[in-house]
Amino acid sequence: MAVDIVTFGCRLNTYESEVMRREAETAGLGGLEGGAVIFNTCAVTAEAVRQAKQSIRKARRESPDARIIVTGCAAQTDPAAFVAMDEVDLVLGNEEKLRSSSYRALPDFGVNDTEKARVNDIMSVRETASHMVDAIEGRARAFVQVQNGCDHRCTFCIIPFGRGNSRSVPMGAVVEQVKRLAGNGYAEIVLTGVDMTSYGADLPGAPRLGKLVKTILKQVPDVKRLRLSSIDSIEADDDLLDAIANENRLMPHLHLSLQAGDDMILKRMKRRHLRDDSIRFCEEVRRLRPGIVFGADIIAGFPTETEAMFQNSLGIVEECGLTHLHVFPFSPRAGTPAARMPQVDRAVVKARAARLRAAGDAAYAGHLATLAGTRQSILVERDGIGRTEGFTLTAIAAGAPGDIVDAVVTGHDGRQLLASPLSARAA
Repeated sequence: MAVDIVTFGCRLNTYESEVMRREAETAGLGGLEGGAVIFNTCAVTAEAVRQAKQSIRKARRESPDARIIVTGCAAQTDPAAFVAMDEVDLVLGNEEKLRSSSYRALPDFGVNDTEKARVNDIMSVRETASHMVDAIEGRARAFVQVQNGCDHRCTFCIIPFGRGNSRSVPMGAVVEQVKRLAGNGYAEIVLTGVDMTSYGADLPGAPRLGKLVKTILKQVPDVKRLRLSSIDSIEADDDLLDAIANENRLMPHLHLSLQAGDDMILKRMKRRHLRDDSIRFCEEVRRLRPGIVFGADIIAGFPTETEAMFQNSLGIVEECGLTHLHVFPFSPRAGTPAARMPQVDRAVVKARAARLRAAGDAAYAGHLATLAGTRQSILVERDGIGRTEGFTLTAIAAGAPGDIVDAVVTGHDGRQLLASPLSARAA
């Protein structure tokens, strides 16, 4: 039987799940009677943890004889919560999940709690190894990890305690991984990490993310599309801006870690930028690369947020020209400073999140309308669905997953572009 992996959260988790699949199968989990299910969890919100627990209970009901292993950020930050679940056989930390040895000699059913947990101190980890993968199951694009962990301590964020301090994959190893995936037919490679714009600070010579991007594009000509998963705009370096301006294979889409649009809230979040920094960055990048598309993470209802403060976050959607919005109702995470700050009423938090989503939906609809009649290059993700270079969802009745299709936009349905193919070429 194959190892079944259930992945929650970020693109880095998606990449790591592929490494986990290989390591678990190497350890022999695929041959277990009853099979094995591994949950790669997320801890970014309390809701993400709740969903993981719900899925674990469902998996046990559906597969009573399977061995259930829980890992990922939620398991790293609060292993006791999963050890206490009768449905769980083993809990692994974020470092342990990437080693085949962790999956060998599984504890027997019904062992004591001490034997169920294999979670070390993530802060003691100083390096991030390059884990080569040949494919990302069921995906038209491939993810490549370039960095892990975070040295910053935003007051709302539990992730550094799940991922450890920032550490970078050496540039040569990243290039080799990209070569391998491009050689296996992936037309689009997505670079991913926890705090990607901190890339290289721990490497000899301290190369920045921009140098890595330029090196990949120079040394791997087979890469048709290179995409960045998420960046912190205040840390964008000159080489990265130059690549955005001049490298057509670097996709014109940036997802920004903004979190808020009010200076006092940004200060209380312990962010490193101000409102005007975000607006100025988007204006500058749009000048360098006209037509570039911006997405962003924004938190609604951060502790102490007043209506006037929220209006500043609401306004940043238009002032930065954001079209792909990820809205998070503030979720207090135990152990973070924000959890101890004066909280906003939960009904107000939910209402503000809804208003932000409505603003995002309106901006997205406007974005769709502006693309009518334009020619677009579509990467087909699955039958009938693909994404433009600007990461806009598109219905396209042509090509197989992984193909790039040249098309003209004929309209939209409010959720996605509608496009007619001009020609198709295999990736």
